[in-house]
Amino acid sequence: MTSCIAIDCMGGDHGPSVTVPAALRFLADHPGASLMLVGREEAIRPHLGNAAGDARLRLVSASEVVEMDESPALALRNKKDSSMRVAINLVKDGQAQACVSAGNTGALMAISRFVLKMLPGIDRPAICAPLPTLRGHTHVLDLGANIDCTPEHLLQFGLMGASLVSALEHVDRPTVGLLNIGEEDIKGNEVVKRAGELLRQSGLNFVGNVEGDGIYKGDADIVVCDGFVGNVALKTSEGLAQMLASFLRQEFKRNLLTRLAALVALPVLSRFKKRVDHRRYNGAILLGLKGISVKSHGSADSFAFANAIARAWDAAENGVLERIAERFAGIAGQGTREEAA
Repeated sequence: MTSCIAIDCMGGDHGPSVTVPAALRFLADHPGASLMLVGREEAIRPHLGNAAGDARLRLVSASEVVEMDESPALALRNKKDSSMRVAINLVKDGQAQACVSAGNTGALMAISRFVLKMLPGIDRPAICAPLPTLRGHTHVLDLGANIDCTPEHLLQFGLMGASLVSALEHVDRPTVGLLNIGEEDIKGNEVVKRAGELLRQSGLNFVGNVEGDGIYKGDADIVVCDGFVGNVALKTSEGLAQMLASFLRQEFKRNLLTRLAALVALPVLSRFKKRVDHRRYNGAILLGLKGISVKSHGSADSFAFANAIARAWDAAENGVLERIAERFAGIAGQGTREEAA
């Protein structure tokens, strides 16, 4: 069975003008997939064009929209027919294998956790997304869902991240690193030091502490941190990339000679832009839930949002949810056997 993805078409800064063309772009690249477009039909249909009769597309009505600045608690309590809530309900009911939204992050987290519930053995969901590195890319979690974490939470993040990468990258024992202020075991606060001890004892392929620059060197396949640190690192990275791109444009536009140099360097610049283009890495998975929920950047264009849909589809097709559930079920079973002994 091929996976069906539910799309919150009304979420994000641009709504259907981006989400619907992105859905069509995704379907063109994935002929075996199917999508449910959730939202106000009168807002979605004008963007479908000739694809309106595509059997792989199904429109699902939702009368309400969660605004980007809306309180997550109010969105959860008061907007039960929002496009975000309906899309998540489709995953819960088994009609879709994953959902994607560019809407309010807090609301998506709150509604996903309330509707889908947590997998056994996992205390909190974590936001996980890939970042580019010198060696390809690495997956980092948590990127903002959990500001304060215990060592046990960081261990769970490592286990979930390893399950994700094993499924998507087909790597038996991906490497796991712990984000810290130094590589030595004695570095960091008490939470991080204790988390390091737990990770070393976990059976994961733990490579120790990873400093901030190690993320982009590709020192580990998975980098674990709390949501406060992870979100700061992510936003700092995005800001740095935008600043460097702006500096390059300014220098190449400085005079006629630099403009000619830009023309000569255009192939190199195009390849460089592609390698660091954050749109290629759009789509953060909320790990730990009994269903796949993917968060797209709110300002994503159609190219970026299509990549978020592809990430959700890959996760569903490769059994990420089942991999995580099996890993934690095994841990619970091992604990039961040890207690009996």
